[in-house]
Amino acid sequence: MKWKRTFGVLAVVIAALATSGYAYLQHPKFGALPDRSELQRSSHYANGQFQNLESEPMRVSDGDAQKGWVDMLLAPEGRFPPGPIPSEATDLRALDRSEDVVIWLGHSSYYIQLGGKRILIDPVLSTNASPIPMTNEAFEGASPFTPDDIPDIDYLLISHDHWDHLDYPTIMALKERIGQIVAGLGVGAHFRAWGFPENKIQEADWGTTLRLDDELAIHVVPARHYSGRWLERNQSLWVSYALETDEHKIYYSGDSGYGKHLKAIGDAYGGFDLALLDSGQYDEQWRYVHMMPEDAAQAADDLRTKALMPAHVGKFSIAFHDWDDPFKRIVAASEGKAWQLITPRIGQLVNIASLPASSPWWQTVQVAKQ
Repeated sequence: MKWKRTFGVLAVVIAALATSGYAYLQHPKFGALPDRSELQRSSHYANGQFQNLESEPMRVSDGDAQKGWVDMLLAPEGRFPPGPIPSEATDLRALDRSEDVVIWLGHSSYYIQLGGKRILIDPVLSTNASPIPMTNEAFEGASPFTPDDIPDIDYLLISHDHWDHLDYPTIMALKERIGQIVAGLGVGAHFRAWGFPENKIQEADWGTTLRLDDELAIHVVPARHYSGRWLERNQSLWVSYALETDEHKIYYSGDSGYGKHLKAIGDAYGGFDLALLDSGQYDEQWRYVHMMPEDAAQAADDLRTKALMPAHVGKFSIAFHDWDDPFKRIVAASEGKAWQLITPRIGQLVNIASLPASSPWWQTVQVAKQ
């Protein structure tokens, strides 16, 4: 009889965990899946998923990937800065809208003014970029902005629906201040589930140009990555963006491995004034879906950009390398290049017409005084 009681208790515990887990997955932050029949209109949707232009495995080899996780668990200290990240709390609301500027908000989040328009890209203003609390905490000092600091936005651009690019708390806090949302096919399902009206959502396939006003062209172009907020992958399209006005052109890679698409984009748009390129949270196992710093340097060549600003760095540690490794390697990879490397602090005002010199701010990060 004792074993029956034990079995009964275990069954109750398992049922309770399953019920609570199911209830948790119903939280609105997980978003919603799109109607697959709508996705099939894209030539990039095949076999029930969106596909990259260049086929590749998700990982190079599972064995090495397992070793990487072990290495990360055994030696985690270098993955986090020893002290607070230096940043500047620029007053975004006070900026002159006529000035073309870029402000890095940390990781892959950017506030951009271009052609008189206010643009917000992949905003993650929360201090956690994960569905599970305390599993992907922001570095100390790397979050100088809150949603209250963001002015009314003309265009919200989302590259893909991963948690460190599409942040539910940030989006909901900004809901009443967002004009138009631009994203890849399928991403709009999340916004509809969160109560955004249909007339605010613009979903686009690779190769689409959106001209929602006379001052700015938003070109939705390829990236080399994947998507999904939980178990079901690649039901929405990951994209990069080329932003173009009469005065300036900016490229944002989103998350992307290096590929032939980068040179094609550079050729199609005749080069860029500034490229914001995935340069961190990399590993040899993921090199098809994230760029190493040296890949980003080659991408800057291919894009024919005048300047490169690293992205996917400086706020979260979601890879096995030291937190400052991307900065050290991109500095080395930029030597002798025709383009300029710029490494602003989080929140620093960058005027596109007069880009600042690169500053090695990561070298100043020290153990905080007690």
